[in-house]
Amino acid sequence: MEKAKILIIDDEKLLRWSLEQNLTREGHEILSAESGSEGLDRFKEEMPDLTLLDIHLPDISGLEVLKEIKEIDRDSIVIMITAYGDIETAVKSIKMGAYDFVEKPFNMDKLNLLIKKSLETVSLRKEITHLKSRLTIQYGFDNIIGESEEMKKVFDMIQKVARSDASTVLIQGESGTGKDLVARVIHYQSKRAEKPFMEINCTALPESLIESELFGYEKGAFTDAKVTKKGLFELADGGSVFLDEIGDMRLNTQAKLLKVLENKTFKRIGGVKDIVVDVRIIAATNKDLDAEVRNGNFREDLFFRLKIVPIYLPPLRDRGEDILLLARYFITLYNKEFRKNFRGLTKETERLFLEYHWPGNVRELKNVIERVMILENDEYIKPEHLPIELISRESTLRSNIERLEFDIPPGGIDIEDVEKNLIKKALEKTRGNQTRAARLLNISRDALRYRMQKFGLFENRDG
Repeated sequence: MEKAKILIIDDEKLLRWSLEQNLTREGHEILSAESGSEGLDRFKEEMPDLTLLDIHLPDISGLEVLKEIKEIDRDSIVIMITAYGDIETAVKSIKMGAYDFVEKPFNMDKLNLLIKKSLETVSLRKEITHLKSRLTIQYGFDNIIGESEEMKKVFDMIQKVARSDASTVLIQGESGTGKDLVARVIHYQSKRAEKPFMEINCTALPESLIESELFGYEKGAFTDAKVTKKGLFELADGGSVFLDEIGDMRLNTQAKLLKVLENKTFKRIGGVKDIVVDVRIIAATNKDLDAEVRNGNFREDLFFRLKIVPIYLPPLRDRGEDILLLARYFITLYNKEFRKNFRGLTKETERLFLEYHWPGNVRELKNVIERVMILENDEYIKPEHLPIELISRESTLRSNIERLEFDIPPGGIDIEDVEKNLIKKALEKTRGNQTRAARLLNISRDALRYRMQKFGLFENRDG
């Protein structure tokens, strides 16, 4: 049995003594009081794990003491002690928040079992509270790292959405940009944080399983339906459902999802009863849903319903100033986890990081740092520690530069004219796509836009 601090409030001296002796033998720390007012004073001073409280006290009623205890600590466990025949009052105490009641004279073995059960409840409540607190911290706004202008806009949108009553949120961005993290931050920083966060990957399961996971099923709905099963929407009532990679959801399931969004109701598979739920649906995809709608792969009405509150996560290559910031964050994280003492990146490594286009985005950067810190023991992360793709990128760039032929006339050239022409060529080659043009020139999109403004190249561009 878990050991605990137990307060006994009862005016019968012999009963208190008997309880003290028995519960002390069980290893508990015992406090006692012979009146309601004394019991309340001791409760405030000691904050016991459990209170045994007599309903009939000489000064104030046990129900009044129970009420005040619950006002001090609503999660406190209170077991009422009642005389034979006072069941009506005992039942009233349960409605007021008492855990249970025992009748005099009581069996000590049964009381010990009841105390054990109630203390397990206390332990579980504390564990749940701690877990919720940890999740709230783990998925706080501060855990989304970034100082670029693009990410400042994302932060602002996430905060507004989390604090709003928006029932649908659509997060778009390439793989590895952190869509799942943003979904959790929105949930755990909202008023829904106390309710469940349920998630499903729409790519990982076949259509039939996705439907049973989302909507549940009735017993006998199909061959293997031995019992009735609740779906994620039912289980998440009051909370959030995260539909990852929704762009891969089949059209038939999309139609059923649209009904949930519009009516807040659904039927289990094989069921006839409408089930009403209150959930926030957070959907995420790395696909271009506009194109998917045009190609007939995604319902237009569902797309418009989801994108009421859209959040776009920019790729890491467009967040130049965040690359080194994130690298330092992951170094600090893995120094603690792996008990290493890396101080940072060498200047050459910083240059490689800034020039690399990071197709796997933040996830790839995190994996690179983690891999180095698992395998290496050094003071700084050096180029020789990096995976081949980062180094080969450097070699390819140098080779391309060496193949270029420049003819400098006797009268010299204006280096800014050369830079302007290179930018124009890159924009022409990519038909005005700034992200791809920046990648061709091996600079960040912000750096490209700065030079475009400098040279007056925004005319007739896609911005």
